[in-house]
Amino acid sequence: MLLDVKDLHVSYGAIRALRGISCQIREGEIVALIGANGAGKSTTLRTISGLIRPKSGEITYQGQSLIKMPPHQIVNLGISQVPEGRRVFTRMTVMENLEMGAYTRKDKAKVKEDIKKIFQRFPRLEERKNQLAGTLSGGEQQMLAMGRALMSKPKLLLLDEPSMGLAPMLVQEIFAIIKEINQAGTTILLVEQNAHMALSISNRAYVLETGEVVLSGDAQELANNPEVKKAYLGE
Repeated sequence: MLLDVKDLHVSYGAIRALRGISCQIREGEIVALIGANGAGKSTTLRTISGLIRPKSGEITYQGQSLIKMPPHQIVNLGISQVPEGRRVFTRMTVMENLEMGAYTRKDKAKVKEDIKKIFQRFPRLEERKNQLAGTLSGGEQQMLAMGRALMSKPKLLLLDEPSMGLAPMLVQEIFAIIKEINQAGTTILLVEQNAHMALSISNRAYVLETGEVVLSGDAQELANNPEVKKAYLGE
């Protein structure tokens, strides 16, 4: 098991955001977390990446506990997050953003090689490599946020709402890229409001409601589940 989350409880003051969430991710999978706004999806990702401390529960990655580990050490272990809302460094160029993604790495020659690979995957970023990130379109910023996360050479990529605010054509493109990244060997945990798209590319999925897992299983089976269709797929 690459990542094992067991009985995770997180509170913001008096508000219980996560109420005993458990989920597992095997190497090579795309696993989706779907659910309405406020279900606890982003909180789950932020807790895995060390940005939020849980009240109780356990998170193990390749058998190692992440619970008391600071975020930069979690990145060093091979977990990288693409945050909701992209959060690129707007006053830095595209190139500088990508270099920031590799800040934990010492292998400078390999970093240059990996930037080339990012440009092959995202040709638009190469065209705009000297442009300030704040001047990019929403779709380009999403590509940059993904490229920046990949620069840390993650084994596990946490994607938080990658399609948010994007035009339908771009959503298709971003999801095609997510599949490519996975096929190239990166395991993905995907949080996504667009349940239809998320289930279409995932191996398995968990359905969250008010901080709890209410359904889980094979992504295609969940896509055909009448409850999921009604609640999340608008069918």
